[in-house]
Amino acid sequence: MIISKTPLRISFVGGGTDFEDFYRHYPGKVLSTSINKYFYVTVNPRFDEMIKLSYSEIELVNHCSQIKHPLVRLSLEKLGIKEGVDIASLADIPAQKTGLGLGSSSSFTVGLLHSLHAFLGNNVSADMIAKEACEIEIDKNGAPIGKQDQYAAAFGGLNVINFNCDGRITVEPINLLPNIKEDFQNHLLMFFTGKERSANLILSEQKQNITNKFEFLKKMSDNVSVFKNALEKGDFEKLGNILHQNWLLKKELASGISSPHIDQMYQKVLTAGAYGGKILGAGGGGFLLVLAPPEKHQSITDALSEYKNVSFKFSEGGSSIVLDH
Repeated sequence: MIISKTPLRISFVGGGTDFEDFYRHYPGKVLSTSINKYFYVTVNPRFDEMIKLSYSEIELVNHCSQIKHPLVRLSLEKLGIKEGVDIASLADIPAQKTGLGLGSSSSFTVGLLHSLHAFLGNNVSADMIAKEACEIEIDKNGAPIGKQDQYAAAFGGLNVINFNCDGRITVEPINLLPNIKEDFQNHLLMFFTGKERSANLILSEQKQNITNKFEFLKKMSDNVSVFKNALEKGDFEKLGNILHQNWLLKKELASGISSPHIDQMYQKVLTAGAYGGKILGAGGGGFLLVLAPPEKHQSITDALSEYKNVSFKFSEGGSSIVLDH
């Protein structure tokens, strides 16, 4: 039996600049961190030649070509596994098909590929798994998404992910002083908006708008270096201001990114003393990330008392094999 453990992620600034249609013309950058919420994928050989999948649905088929779940089918086809395997997945924060903005789909794909490679006895790098996950999700499945989530899941940690005009993608770890890193975590809150959304619908519109919104995206990419410099100095008020400005820019990229419901939530946290915040992921729902001084956390939590406050910590590692038996 193989079990992989792959982190979810939160993205602070630069989301949207990881689309190839953008970064082929102007360097894209995303600053994100993995968190201690995980996707687990198990792979086990079967005594017969069938394939069984256990996720939000159960599938039992004779051949990988019959699998309904596109990411599983495409991953098995890529690695040449046609039969005789049990695959199951479990998540600390389960997402429905619409997603929650924590990179769940890519964490699942990275974890699945990692488990399947281990099942075959392959020792693979984080870079290789990230590239394969991009190929599966974007090139083969046609998802209208960027490439930050696959690299965040595979590498883990707090990073700037660079998307270069020549197509290269590099991961640059941010090494904060321990006290600044702890303070940064202690300034953050995350609330579930109570609404899931169709990320693909929002991202499809965002992708179509890249040419028209190019100047907004350039500012979002440039904000990453400014955010990183403020973070290394522990200037949390400035970080909140950059988050706020980046959120205002992001709302211009597509019509479904915000909503009256989300705007009302966000205004409540600002009134209660937050420096800034943003909706994680594509927008439209999922989780609201808030950056605020710790002494304001109680008033913010009270202001959003009807919403679930989800505690989390930064995590260091990316996808790993936790059982190979």
